[in-house]
Amino acid sequence: MKAEPDDPPDTVVVGRIGRPHGVRGEVTVEVRTDDPDLRFTPGALLRTDPADRGRLTVAGRRWHREVLLLQIEGVDTREAAELLRNTELLVPVAELPALDDPDVFYDHQLVGLRAQLPDGAGLGTVDAVRHEGADLLVVRRDEGGQLLVPFVTAIVPTVDLAGGFLVVDPPEGLLDL
Repeated sequence: MKAEPDDPPDTVVVGRIGRPHGVRGEVTVEVRTDDPDLRFTPGALLRTDPADRGRLTVAGRRWHREVLLLQIEGVDTREAAELLRNTELLVPVAELPALDDPDVFYDHQLVGLRAQLPDGAGLGTVDAVRHEGADLLVVRRDEGGQLLVPFVTAIVPTVDLAGGFLVVDPPEGLLDL
C-alpha cells in the first residue's frame, strides 16, 4: 500500500471506508456509486484519499444486511482495518461507464458549473450535489451564502456541460434568503 506518484488527478469518490467489521480485517463501506457490485469486485484496484494510504486491492466483498463489507489485500486484523477508517475510495473518471441518457449526469460533471437564471443573470457556482431523498445542487451564491436547488427538470431545464453552465428557473421563493 504505497502512494503512486502517477495517479491522475481526475478521480471520483465511489466509497468511504467506515468502521471495521469483525476481527479479520473486513471494513464497512459507505457506498457512493450506483453499481457497487461492479465497482467493488475482487481484484479491483482503488485509489485512496488520503493518497498516502496507497492503492487498495479488493480481496473479497459481501453484503451484511444492507451494508457492504470489503476485505482488502494485506488487511487481515481489526487493527489494520481501523487504520483505513475514513479513507475515500477513488476511481479515475476515465474508468466510468458512458451514460446513455442525455438527462443523467455524474456529480463531478455538475460541480463547477455556473448556475444562471433563464435571462442569463448569474446565480453562482455548483459546489456539490447532495442526495437526500431528492438530488439537490449546492450553489455557492455570487453575493455570498449558498442555495439548495432541487435537481429536477422543472427547475433546472438546461445543463450545458460544454458551455460550463446550467439554467435554474426557480419557483417563487426559492431564491429568498
